[in-house]
Amino acid sequence: MGISRRPWSVDRRTILKSGAAIAAAQFSSPFIITARGETPIRIGMVDPLTGVYAAIAQSEVVGAKYALEEINKKGGIMGRPVELLIEDSANDVGTGVQKTRKLIERDQVSFIIGDVNSGIAIAMAQVTSEKKVLHIVSGGHTDPITGTSCSWNVFRVCNSTTMDSAAIASTLIEKFGKKWYFLTPDYAYGHSVQAGFEKILKAAGGTSSGSLVPLGTPDYSSYLIQAKAFNPQVLINVMGGGDQVASLKQFVQFGLDKQMAVGGALFELESIRAVPDNARVGWWTMEWWWDQPGVPHVAEFNAAMKKITGGAATARNWFGYVSVQTLAVIANQEKTLDAPKLAKALGGFKLPPEVALQPGAPEYRAGDHELMSTVLVGEVHPPQGDPDNMFTIKNAIPGEKVAGSVEETGCKMQWPA
Repeated sequence: MGISRRPWSVDRRTILKSGAAIAAAQFSSPFIITARGETPIRIGMVDPLTGVYAAIAQSEVVGAKYALEEINKKGGIMGRPVELLIEDSANDVGTGVQKTRKLIERDQVSFIIGDVNSGIAIAMAQVTSEKKVLHIVSGGHTDPITGTSCSWNVFRVCNSTTMDSAAIASTLIEKFGKKWYFLTPDYAYGHSVQAGFEKILKAAGGTSSGSLVPLGTPDYSSYLIQAKAFNPQVLINVMGGGDQVASLKQFVQFGLDKQMAVGGALFELESIRAVPDNARVGWWTMEWWWDQPGVPHVAEFNAAMKKITGGAATARNWFGYVSVQTLAVIANQEKTLDAPKLAKALGGFKLPPEVALQPGAPEYRAGDHELMSTVLVGEVHPPQGDPDNMFTIKNAIPGEKVAGSVEETGCKMQWPA
């Protein structure tokens, strides 16, 4: 997905070799600085490097590795080199849990990052909380992660589904109308996004119907026929990764783009790149964008990613980058690896500008550990000038305006005795 074979791009064969611990994890220099002789500090990362979310997961890994390179250049964490051990959850809950346990028990990691798949992220959080390991959910969006299933040791970089749906719902209602059809992946993330949208739609007096679609579905014709029969003003496409690519290609092949608008919470750059021009349509949110004139450090980060991948930096590159940087910055600030101490320090912690790469100073909200990022609302279109200039920001909404209160999330934080 635009990732060229650089010496340290994600090479699936390297990652998936049996003998996982070493093959999956030990990256050669510049990631591991062995000359210093101190025991390295290890960060474990679990993401679906195979399956429908492979492209976005691999982008997170690229961002995480770049952060690691920067951190090690500046002396690591508390003067010790840092290693990143990467495991493939294969988009499977059982595998994700097993890999998380292996990283903690056998590989002795100090921190865990992951998973893109919200269902896996929630299951991983049960393990990390039991083992008292600080856990950053880089890219799993379902509300309960920082809501009803919140945990003292879990922090999230990407938005909650409430943040994304609340940021764009009123725009979709105003522009196109109140009759919607949902195309929703049938697991934690999809259910959470649809619930967020429906709450706002119902409050506005709208109506909806929809289809729950299994992950990895190749043929959307039966669902699109149902959507056409309902005759909505907007098709809300909640599918992600390869599923979204396939469903949007078929949406335009069926000519449904002439009959209804399309939009939703996320249409990520990895997916926009993978569809033809006529499917580069609709109104969506972006959780980070590479073109933010006047925002410090964004151009440098984008240039660094472009050098590695050949394309503009994506929100997923940023998720991976922020996840690793957060751990290093807070551990260096507090001078400890103690998870409860670091978790306390991260509550209310504002990202420094060179990590935030967005307007304002987003912070991890103390009550639920959700990062209060700016949500970007806009329109997707075929490339204009730059091949990756396929999204125009129409509105930038502060995260705290759309996140709802901590009470509304249902998070009741329990700290270890």
